[in-house]
Amino acid sequence: MILTCPPQRYVMSILCFAGLALTYIMRFCLGLVITEMVVPQHIAKPGHYDPDACPYDTSNSTAHLAKEGGEFHWSESTQGLILSSFFWGYVITQVPGGILADKFGGKLILGIGLAISSIGTLITPLAARTGGSAAFMAVRVVMGLGQGVIYPSLHVLAANWVPTEERGRLGSFIFAGANFGNVISMSLTGVMLGQFHAGWPVVFYVYGILGLGWLSIWYFLAYSTPLEHPSLSDHEAKYLRQYSQSVNINKESRDSTPWKDILTSIPLWALIIGQIGHDWGLFTIITDLPKYMKSVMHFTITENGLLLSLPYLLMWIVAIFSGYFVDWILRKQFFGRTTTRKIFTTVASVGPAVGIVGATYAGCNRSFATISFIIGMGFMGFFYPSLKVNALDLSPNYAGSLSALVMGIGAVSGILTPYLVGVLTPESTLLQWRLVFWISVGVLLGTNILYIIAGSGDVQPWNNTKKEKEERDKDSTML
Repeated sequence: MILTCPPQRYVMSILCFAGLALTYIMRFCLGLVITEMVVPQHIAKPGHYDPDACPYDTSNSTAHLAKEGGEFHWSESTQGLILSSFFWGYVITQVPGGILADKFGGKLILGIGLAISSIGTLITPLAARTGGSAAFMAVRVVMGLGQGVIYPSLHVLAANWVPTEERGRLGSFIFAGANFGNVISMSLTGVMLGQFHAGWPVVFYVYGILGLGWLSIWYFLAYSTPLEHPSLSDHEAKYLRQYSQSVNINKESRDSTPWKDILTSIPLWALIIGQIGHDWGLFTIITDLPKYMKSVMHFTITENGLLLSLPYLLMWIVAIFSGYFVDWILRKQFFGRTTTRKIFTTVASVGPAVGIVGATYAGCNRSFATISFIIGMGFMGFFYPSLKVNALDLSPNYAGSLSALVMGIGAVSGILTPYLVGVLTPESTLLQWRLVFWISVGVLLGTNILYIIAGSGDVQPWNNTKKEKEERDKDSTML
């Protein structure tokens, strides 16, 4: 039996999936870790009384109270600033990251970004203990600067390696690495915090080392374009070359980025608005739900981590299967690309909104609240074969720049939501959190309506280079 190498576009997809998973692990593990780093507010303020507070689970309350503590006295608003500080840097490098990835290739730029994030993760405990909240935030800002180039680089790599007819399943697989990362981050972080005696710093050490390990594999196996790959089969090379020609990917004759056309593109702004809604709902849940589950629902840290991994596990599964479903719909031509993108984006917006409302009014019913969050957030998996790959639809030639704009502006939600939660939940009561969740519902539904009205799945005219336009005009003149 002769073993053959798998198609290199699959190898690249797996590497990109793993890299994105690691970035999300390093980015969002803090949402759970900070609940163990900080002295809880109800302990810091023993005189506070909340008539709507949920009771502790008496079956494990002794163990819970024995472990509840922390070493930093940071207010809810300070914690909000810490959680949002990552996105201060993340927003800044989106557009430069897209431009650099378009110019120098996705391999180099993505590798640099993940290296910065890995090193920042490793030094996080030292920064927090020696420099307090200010140094902690500074490290998070630098990590954000590094991770700001990740999505633009991935879009450039996907534009070169993922053919149109495989974009649903391979695109969903790559970008669902974010959900897989959250599954690992929440479950493994919860176990490490609950079972390891080394304390919260071990979480950052483990994830930082994993990031550096991935980089060594990326360096040897990844290539920015199929043309650069030394062992690409003739069959796959021909297949990818035909795809590049069909969507007018032409790096050599590419003009300067048509920023005027891009910035005045209505479908692009519809995509940006849709991304804002997605990020608002997702970042609220990823960043702040661990605090809600601990301070309001009173789950132990191990329970918290394991339960919080379930929404992302379901989201990951939904993303993978919906990717195949979208490709099947488009192949059978049941709907056009634009209609399909809008349908799946709508499901991905309405489903989480319903789940959040259900959890909001579950009160202290821990089982119902948890199930509502799990099912509701699972629907967000439908974003991946729709909103997440829409930039590739609009312009394969400038996918990096478009992704940078979409992700950069959308990431402003990551700055606003943690700070807003800190301001709106000073005592972290059930009623205060209810307002937070209703705001998320409003943003999810409102932005989806605007995307339905103005979104598109078609390649935009400004994707074509000047040379291609001249050739097309010449052909039309001859006819």
